[in-house]
This record gives sequence, C-alpha cells and structure tokens, in this order.
Amino acid sequence: MTTSSSSSILPAKRPWVPFLDLSQTYVELKPQLDAAYQRVMSSGRYILGEELEAFESEFAAFCGTRFCAGVANGLEALVLILRAYGIGPGHEVLVPSNTFIATWLAVTHAGAVPVPVEPLEGTFNIDPGQIDAAVTPRTRAVIAVHLYGQPAGIDAIGEAAGRHGLRVIEDAAQAHGARWNNRTVGSLGDAAAFSFYPAKNLGAYGDAGAVVSDDSDLMARVRRLRNYGAAAKFDHDLVGFNSRLDPLQAAFLRVRLSCLQEWNSRRASIACTYLRGLSSVHGCILPQVPPSDEPSWHLFVIRHRERELLREWLLHEGIETLIHYPIPPHLSGAYSHLGYLPGALPTAEKLADEVLSLPMGPHLDGASVDRVVQAIAAYEVSGE
Repeated sequence: MTTSSSSSILPAKRPWVPFLDLSQTYVELKPQLDAAYQRVMSSGRYILGEELEAFESEFAAFCGTRFCAGVANGLEALVLILRAYGIGPGHEVLVPSNTFIATWLAVTHAGAVPVPVEPLEGTFNIDPGQIDAAVTPRTRAVIAVHLYGQPAGIDAIGEAAGRHGLRVIEDAAQAHGARWNNRTVGSLGDAAAFSFYPAKNLGAYGDAGAVVSDDSDLMARVRRLRNYGAAAKFDHDLVGFNSRLDPLQAAFLRVRLSCLQEWNSRRASIACTYLRGLSSVHGCILPQVPPSDEPSWHLFVIRHRERELLREWLLHEGIETLIHYPIPPHLSGAYSHLGYLPGALPTAEKLADEVLSLPMGPHLDGASVDRVVQAIAAYEVSGE
C-alpha cells in the first residue's frame, strides 16, 4: 500500500513513515521484473503455459509440497480446496473468529456454514483447546489461519482434527515462508491456500493465489475446477470456475520468490527491534512467539487499550498505522443472518478493539523503526 496521499495531513517537521511502500519492491527488482515482463510478452502465451508451470514447480519446492496450482486469488484458493474435497451444503467448517473475512467467505461460497472458534490472545490464532466443543456431526474441516504470518498451533489443531476425522486446511495467505518446527507453512495440513495480493510477503502486481498439497487427487480436481471444470479443452466434467493465475503474474512471482527469504529476514530484524524496544513500554501488549515458530512477520501487531488515541498520536508524529481488523466477521453485515450479537465471541471482539499494526516491510529502514518505538514510548510518558 502506498500512502503518499496521506502525507498532506502530517506536520511538515517530520518525515513520513508509511505503513508500507510497495513501490520499493519494483525499484529494487526493476531489471529482473522488466526482463520477466519482456519474456512473457514475447512468448505469446498469456493463459496457463510454461511460465505458470515453472512458478508452480518452484513454489511447491519452496513450501515442501509435491504440487502447486496457481489460481486467481487467495479467496478462490480456499473455495477450490473446499469444493475439491466435496465440502458444501449441509456441512460446517470450523474457522477462527479472529481473521480476515475471506476465510469465512470461502466457506460460504462453497455452500457450507462457517463455525467460529475463538483465538488465543497471545498469538491471535485459533485456540486448539476449543475445537472439540465446536464439532458437530456436520463438521468436515478446520481452517487453520496463520494470522499475520504467525504459524498456528498445527500440532494441537491436527490432533483435535484427527479425533473427529476432519480435514486441516491452512489459510497461509499471510505466511509465505513462515516455519513451524523447521517445516514450511503450506506443508503442515492436508492442503494450503496462499494469496499473492501485492502487499503480501510474496506479492504479485495484481491479484493472484495458489493451492499447494501432497494430495494428487485433490490437486487434479483443483486444476479442473480452476479451468471451467475441464480436464481437457471442451471436456467439462465438473462445474468449475475461471480462476487461473496468469503467466505474467507468475513470472513476476518467480522473481520475488528468489528474494523472499532475504526479505523475510529483513522483516524478522524489524520485528526483533520492535520486540526489544517495546518490551518495557507500559500499556503495549506484544505478540507472543512460541519456540517452535518462525513467523514471516507479514504484519507486526501490538495491542493497546487506548488504541485510537495511540494511533492519533502516531499519525501526528508522522507514522502511519493500520488496523487488522476492526470488525470481526461475526459482527459484519455479511454474516448478520447468523444471528451473532455483540459479546457472542468476546475474545475476537476484544482483539478487534485493541489491535494496531505498526509499519512493517522489507524496505523499512532502521531509523524509521527506531522512530516508531520512540514515538510509542513517548505516548506513554506523555500520559495521553
């Protein structure tokens, strides 16, 4: 997200610290990205083809899975997994109560009903200890969201799912390159969905997504479903979609995949500065990272009971922040028909009132990170 339009409201005395400046990804990789563009444009192949197949092979290897299928976006990646597993009307899928609404929307678009499970406050991710109580005879799967790039507790989630014969589907839209017990996110469940939205750690220059799995039967169905339900041209044996990752975005993603680990390391360094610098700041609640986890730090999210006042203070200091997410899915208009009232899912609602995402990205310089830390500390000293 570029934020140059916001700078007009800032005090002239301080440089602007944007939440994320996407233009710098092109600046750093311009020669490689331009070459990728030229290669695809000269090929004459703009749907499916060798460029996409090359990215699928490279991304599957990166995730440690046998297969990858590029699709149109992260939402449809989840929908295609659910549909390929035969999950639909009459079924329920367990979802975190604290997540971006796309997780819930995928279940709805598949025809099933999302059933929320509350999160652990420290990690923001689904609480495995509450899964058993949410299961009914209609439950078919649990979606483990690696929120903000922090791996979910996949061992405990898998144990709970195993007790009830449920599929474990990873929503890895924010966790490219994150690791759990030395295993890469995407290889931890039955299948995983990725988004390559431009702001992601591995972002395209438009919408894009992928499904990864070791399950050959599942992936064969996903490939048919993404391409009008066709196993071969004009041979439509499934009611499918038009959900294909185009070769131009695949070429760009191949370039960015080659530097993903380095850029994730830069994010980790920023996160360390935040964790160290804010650890003793009164009122600032930091994310908890279990020893098994290596987050990708897509976002660095703190909690503060005076979130709005702190956000205004930081804006005055020339620092842009965002809120991920201010309205939990169960209180959105899209899910009013499910009948949840305020207070129904108190942990998710508490987090929605307190979370604040600080500037984060591979091109954020150290001086800017230090300014963020100092500004938050100054807010507490000021007594605002």
